Amino acid sequence: MAVLKFPPGSINPLHIHPRATELLFLHCGTLEVGFVDTKNGLFNKTLKPGDMLVFPKGIVHCQYNRNHKDQAMAISSFGSASTGIQFVPMSVFNSGISNNVLAKAFKTDLDTKIRQRLQSLGLEP
Repeated sequence: MAVLKFPPGSINPLHIHPRATELLFLHCGTLEVGFVDTKNGLFNKTLKPGDMLVFPKGIVHCQYNRNHKDQAMAISSFGSASTGIQFVPMSVFNSGISNNVLAKAFKTDLDTKIRQRLQSLGLEP
């Protein structure tokens, strides 16, 4: 289990638990939550206190406290003591994959503005 505190406006970025399903229970505040299913469909929902959501094992998901005044707090329980976690942005941009490959994968060029923003986030390509 884990207690997750979300300061106002904070996000738990896109990530995967490769070895466990996650059950998230919202204790206080509100959270925008979502995951991408195996058909690349987005499921998202706004959770209110007392709401729960299951994130299936191995599915990309995130949580966002859209409220810029109040914190949110959630409790997660997992189907394994060894969940594993892989943050998608860090896995992609800190992996050593060449800029050329990343640009083609995202069907864009990694122009200066994108590069500067990634650097400010500590995700320098």
